[in-house]
Amino acid sequence: MVNNIELTETSLLINLKCPECGTIHNTAVINTVCINETCRSTLFAQYNLSTGINKAVLQGRVATMWRYKEFLPVTDERHIVTLGEGFTPIIQIENLKQFTGNNEVFWKDESGNPTGSFKARGISAAVSKAKELGIQTIATPTAGNAGGALAAYAARGGMKAVVYMPKQTPKVFKDECHLYGAELVEIDGNISDCGKLVNEHALLNNWFQVSTLKEPYRLEGKKTMGYEIAEQFNWQLPDVIFYPTGGGTGLIGIWKAFDEMEQLGWIGSKRPRMVAVQSQSCDGIVKAFHAGQYVSEFADGGFTIANGLRVPKPYADKVILKVLRESEGFALTISDEEMSTALKEIAKYEGMLIAPEGAALWQAYKKLKATQWIKPEEKVLLINTGSGYKYLENINI
Repeated sequence: MVNNIELTETSLLINLKCPECGTIHNTAVINTVCINETCRSTLFAQYNLSTGINKAVLQGRVATMWRYKEFLPVTDERHIVTLGEGFTPIIQIENLKQFTGNNEVFWKDESGNPTGSFKARGISAAVSKAKELGIQTIATPTAGNAGGALAAYAARGGMKAVVYMPKQTPKVFKDECHLYGAELVEIDGNISDCGKLVNEHALLNNWFQVSTLKEPYRLEGKKTMGYEIAEQFNWQLPDVIFYPTGGGTGLIGIWKAFDEMEQLGWIGSKRPRMVAVQSQSCDGIVKAFHAGQYVSEFADGGFTIANGLRVPKPYADKVILKVLRESEGFALTISDEEMSTALKEIAKYEGMLIAPEGAALWQAYKKLKATQWIKPEEKVLLINTGSGYKYLENINI
């Protein structure tokens, strides 16, 4: 037993594979992105999914993301670093049915995770694997939540965290990094500027970076949202899933989880239409999607109240756009004013103080419902990625 989690079987991890060139990478050594210089793609963890393992194995397991331990990358249970992340609730919209009409609309509310956001999932997986690989110092650029999560999980795992964060980030995110004992570096710029400095300093100091989709294991933690969605909806996936898209790790991870579960025989081939929602401040994915492009352009219009959406060019933009097309999905932008209005509406009528990133989804849902892109009787899921309490500095009450 590790951290009150029963673990009787090891991971079914086989290797890491590049989705671009097919190069296989050994999981026993430290990996970042593909070693092929013409590729440099995000790497995807591969598991032995032909074992015939039945979903009944989940019965009685603890309600955290580690209930799916066979499909997570840690091979030695002693290295798991957990604070009880995952298995967040599904909550149906009850009091705003004038907008939902004949659709069932649900939130998957990630705000109850450790450090108040879904970043806990990816960071738990990445820190655990880093510990297994003997890494001592981990660094990351962050718009806020990932930095706090890394600081907490590094503290839990007895490791050092170095966090690079834009100066415009709300103070609460900075305070939590200090409280967890991380080294915080504030940058006069955006997360891309932070990323450039992290890369330079990590090379000089021999730190391991867990930048979004520039290492393979944060994706594995985020994909557990997909496993949970299937299990919580009794293995019948929703028709549409809305996802706030900054770096896009969760959107890619959820899609990866659905593919894995189909190979396991846990679900069928039916997939939700995936909707990427961005801030008008950083709308590169939306522009690329509607232009029929396979990569996005750098786009940074400055401050947005949804700190997590200020990602000018996601590293895995090609994969995000591929998922949107494969799912016959959509992409749209929401303004800060719309996010603020939606946040207050959900708080007042549904009793949930959600993050601005999550609030953007509610506004996006209403827009697509009005255009009839959302079809009658379809089941819709909105992923609220974090707690609104951490963003109060950004909101005019």
